[in-house]
Amino acid sequence: MTTPASSIAWVMTGSVVGSLGAVGLKAGAHHLEISIRGVLTNWQLIGGLSGYLLSTVFFIRGVQNGEVSLLYPMVAVGYIWSLIWSKVFFGEPITRMKVMGLAVILTGVAVLCYGGTR
Repeated sequence: MTTPASSIAWVMTGSVVGSLGAVGLKAGAHHLEISIRGVLTNWQLIGGLSGYLLSTVFFIRGVQNGEVSLLYPMVAVGYIWSLIWSKVFFGEPITRMKVMGLAVILTGVAVLCYGGTR
């Protein structure tokens, strides 16, 4: 089975959307009141949950016609976006160790992708 470029695009889009979902969860957690009303009125938390739900829809669409062994590791690209969003939205530092960790993850993803073509 070959994986079409459209499947890769769906999964990559889901990865970006999912990373934005994480931003919403973090922002919403900052204002979280532990009550049904507190959760239902926390628009940032709802946005984060919606982002994760939407990313799942993109992922399902992607794996529909592609190899899950190739596509699922591509979700790790979301770690890059998460690092960027954490800096942009929360002022978190981008350290050398974080960059090195991402490099290791992305090297693994590249090896898996390359192996999927052979």
